[in-house]
Amino acid sequence: MNFPHPLTDRYHLASHLARGGMADVYLGQDSLLGRKVAIKVLHSQFSNDEAFVKRFRREAQAAANLTHPNIVGIYDWGQANSTYFIVMELVDGRSLRDVLRSEGALLPRRAAEITAEVASALSAAHRAGLVHRDVKPGNILLSSDGTVKVTDFGIARAWDDSQELTRTGAVIGTATYFSPEQAQGSDADERSDVYSLGVVLYEMLAGRPPFSGESPVAVAYQHVSASAPPPSSINVDVPAELDAIVTRALEKDPAFRYQNADEMRADLLRVLAGQAPAVIPVAVPAAAPTQVVGADPSNTRVLTAAPVRTSGPPTQTIPPIEERRSQIPFILTAFGLLALLAAMVFLVFRMANEGPPPTTTLPPIEIPNLAGETEAQAVTILEGLDLEPELRQEASADVEEGIVIRTDPAAGTVVEAGRLVLVYVSAGVEPVEVPTLIGETRERAEALINEAGLTVGTVTERADPEAEPGIVVDQSPVAGIERDPGEPVNLVVSTGAEEIPLPDLSGQADNDAFAELNRLDLNWETVTEASNDFDEGIVIRTQPGAGELVRAGDTITVVVSTGPSQVEVPDLFGLTFDQAQQSLEDEGLEIGENPNITNTDDPELDGRIINHTPPAGSSVNRGTVVTVTIGFFEEPPGNGNGNGGGGGG
Repeated sequence: MNFPHPLTDRYHLASHLARGGMADVYLGQDSLLGRKVAIKVLHSQFSNDEAFVKRFRREAQAAANLTHPNIVGIYDWGQANSTYFIVMELVDGRSLRDVLRSEGALLPRRAAEITAEVASALSAAHRAGLVHRDVKPGNILLSSDGTVKVTDFGIARAWDDSQELTRTGAVIGTATYFSPEQAQGSDADERSDVYSLGVVLYEMLAGRPPFSGESPVAVAYQHVSASAPPPSSINVDVPAELDAIVTRALEKDPAFRYQNADEMRADLLRVLAGQAPAVIPVAVPAAAPTQVVGADPSNTRVLTAAPVRTSGPPTQTIPPIEERRSQIPFILTAFGLLALLAAMVFLVFRMANEGPPPTTTLPPIEIPNLAGETEAQAVTILEGLDLEPELRQEASADVEEGIVIRTDPAAGTVVEAGRLVLVYVSAGVEPVEVPTLIGETRERAEALINEAGLTVGTVTERADPEAEPGIVVDQSPVAGIERDPGEPVNLVVSTGAEEIPLPDLSGQADNDAFAELNRLDLNWETVTEASNDFDEGIVIRTQPGAGELVRAGDTITVVVSTGPSQVEVPDLFGLTFDQAQQSLEDEGLEIGENPNITNTDDPELDGRIINHTPPAGSSVNRGTVVTVTIGFFEEPPGNGNGNGGGGGG
């Protein structure tokens, strides 16, 4: 796809970055804010699907409201003719897919760190009611400074629900990372994202996905019915703790998985802090010759494998000699039971006389002040005190994102061991919604921006034939998007229709003249006229004329030549040269300056036209030169009277 011109007045496409199943991604330039952006342009088959476009607008709007350090920000979205596009944060780095293809399996610690940051992004989206549906390495970006960014939030929903795609087609798209419920066509929820993230973690640890096949359908079937070997069976450097986290995330039944991304992230943080995860680590099965048999999942027996029969003639067996059983074991058992009964009776009587034994109580624990700690540090401290932490997000304009604000119970409260402690972690400032400013006066728009808790950014002026001077015709960010308080909102204000001098279009081809008028946002109408001075299709003049002031939207009359007009050569026979010249000029023709002279026998045609080229009645262009022939009469000799005489006398 090639865009030689700006996508809109504001966004310019510079170069192609990537192509996906739904859109092309370009490096772009935001001319209003003067920054580089990534612009995702939808493929035409989706732009022509009205139902998809409606979902795309809704999902893009929802995704644009997500503000998180691990989520690629969406700045804007819009339409240029029939092309729909999204303007996103430009991430300087590579996708996780490219890293895995070039480097293979990652170090277990780095894989855990990346997964924890992706889980943090998913958790923020889930709290906003948005399920990603397409978590995969291609949608995870690793910036040059090491930050992990997740992209394409919300767009997968419009993709998945599009009437242009069959359910099978949607499954085939990313079968490698689909959850079992997605592969079966069921609704996806936040646990589906957890499963897909588990597949990504598996691939980072093992260097390949857990399931592969000859077709996407075969892969999807394995997600539903097959169990993956632990990553450590492929990469011996993977610790059992990460095996356990992967196994929990890849549970087929959503009820047995991590129930949200926060739970999975908490276990990853524990492993990174050198602690055991909450989920029990799984052991790698040994290659023992055992056979697993079970009537149902809750009743499984492990049976030793049957001995292998060797070849050769059967051996003859001798029946064992039946021996008489000894009674000594039974006698000893009876005495032992009697002794145990006597001891129990003794203890009962002693307890009855001395009262109940003292109860053992655990020492009380005072909840420490965790304000100012990171969430990972807070979890480590509370678990070290034998308390059960649970993380909660809370907006705060005063506390940096990711830092603990407070606990419930509060710091200093004395509680028993094992008590649940809610840890409130800052989610940053509470975002505010950008108001609708287009159509308002500049003064009113600035007041609305300030009332919303935002600030007025750059104000630029632009001529607009459809808006009165001083009216807002564009804004950035668009209305409805949430931004942090104090962030700038940029305005474009109309200066009305701009007066410009009309350029001289005479002598130009009509198509070139029309293109110039279109560039100046002028309308036009054409009038044709014959001309000996301008070839057919060439502009003769305009009305208004060149140099006159016009406004955008005005209509210009363009007079276009049809070429020279045709006239009929008059009959010049018998006319004098002067008479013939006047007759030709009356018709828009010219007479040749050097006429031909020829003899004539008719004295009346002496000095008059006896022939001309083109002949009389011919159709010729105006301005054509007519060559004439003039007659010349010469009196023959011997026709004069002579006097002769004889001599006189």
